[in-house]
Amino acid sequence: MTATAEAILEQAADWRAAGKGVALATVIGTWGSSPRPAGSQLAVDDSGAMIGSVSGGCIEGAVVLEAIEAIKDGKPRLLEFGVTDEQAWEVGLACGGKVQVYVEAVE
Repeated sequence: MTATAEAILEQAADWRAAGKGVALATVIGTWGSSPRPAGSQLAVDDSGAMIGSVSGGCIEGAVVLEAIEAIKDGKPRLLEFGVTDEQAWEVGLACGGKVQVYVEAVE
């Protein structure tokens, strides 16, 4: 079961209050078949702990790695995964669609 939007944001706030670095990943666009709808979110702390989902698992690992990098350098990222992208096969997005994810550090 995927965490609610409120639970994701509450956990991100709790991590920040505890002094941890946090990033938030949000699905901002989908095309064709995609595992999660636009607006779906994933919060990640600087140790790699996560809550929520942007893909039902198939690209989460790649998104978590980018989120940790965003925490480190403070730069947002726009990630795209799809069946025509070699990386999509590497991370397992074989559902036939495309997904665009925006990742940013939470201040």
